[in-house]
Amino acid sequence: MPEPQAVLGGLTESAVFLVVSASGVPGSRARLLDVASSVNDLVRAVGFRQAAAGLTCVVGLGSSFWDAVRPPGAPRPEGLHPFRAVHGAVHDAPSTPGDVLFHVRADRADLTFELTRQLMAALGDAVRVEDHVTGFRYFDSRDLLGFVDGTENPTGRAAVGAAIIPDGPFAGGSHVVVQKYVHDLAAWGALPVEAQERVIGRTKLDDVELPDDVQPPDSHVSLNTIVEEDGTERDVLRDNMAFGDPAAGVLGTYYIAYAADVGVVERMLDRMFVGSPPGRYDRILDVSTPLTGTSFFVPSLDLLESLAADAPDALDAADPGPPPADATPPPAAAPTASPATAPATAAPVGSLAIGSLRGEPS
Repeated sequence: MPEPQAVLGGLTESAVFLVVSASGVPGSRARLLDVASSVNDLVRAVGFRQAAAGLTCVVGLGSSFWDAVRPPGAPRPEGLHPFRAVHGAVHDAPSTPGDVLFHVRADRADLTFELTRQLMAALGDAVRVEDHVTGFRYFDSRDLLGFVDGTENPTGRAAVGAAIIPDGPFAGGSHVVVQKYVHDLAAWGALPVEAQERVIGRTKLDDVELPDDVQPPDSHVSLNTIVEEDGTERDVLRDNMAFGDPAAGVLGTYYIAYAADVGVVERMLDRMFVGSPPGRYDRILDVSTPLTGTSFFVPSLDLLESLAADAPDALDAADPGPPPADATPPPAAAPTASPATAPATAAPVGSLAIGSLRGEPS
């Protein structure tokens, strides 16, 4: 199997999530593709200063950008399409634009900062920034809601099976879905711990899944468990990070899920927002609001590094055009509610990282 990008790198102390689109200036697509396909040259140049900190950068390409930069007739990854917005009776997951994702990780924030700075310097006016989030590990891998994040993330061989395409023309590749969630911590904090545990489906202090006989059917755990008819449980590989600006009252979790089959993530989102059965949605969404939603294909390392050389000759003259029809701009973050102005059951701003398909708090 071709060598994957650093998808399996694991949780670090710091991360940057940078989503950009070609700006439309002459040569913008070509420059964006050139920087994306040669990103590991920048990683080596920055990372050698602190090699033990494990600086990596995973690059994902959006659906319309992939079509623009690949030669006519080239094979296309199965399942590559713009993020599909999900509309539930109470909560929605929006679809937002993005040509390329740069997922930067390291155990030092100065390295993730410097690589992002170098990326933006190389890209210049060739891109517009759709989203830029700096994430951090919060205490003992908890999200800002106070629950452990990613308890059931697969490891070892199971992680490879969940995240990496095993064969075919895109072996070694992966799909990745990103969403930025913000939390209403005031409304969440107004709930008793026992009520929070019923929403999540796990105990808060010691991170134990609630017994089956008391597990609510609309808990995060219950609705985010994907089981096939033959009893096989499906997983994705998450690398969620807390982020926030306390002065601005914007606090949340950046959700990122790598999957060999993007349909697994989409089924999970349907269960969360629409419900199973419809109407029995994930109650974490009552204190969690997704602001973005974008989907990308992550080529193998060899394929990534060959993309610029194989691009069509007319790429420089191509106009990126408008975002996909189903892409909507992210709504502005609403101000954090307070217990005096918003009841605990209101649907404010906020989010838990989506969690594993086994339903752990993400």
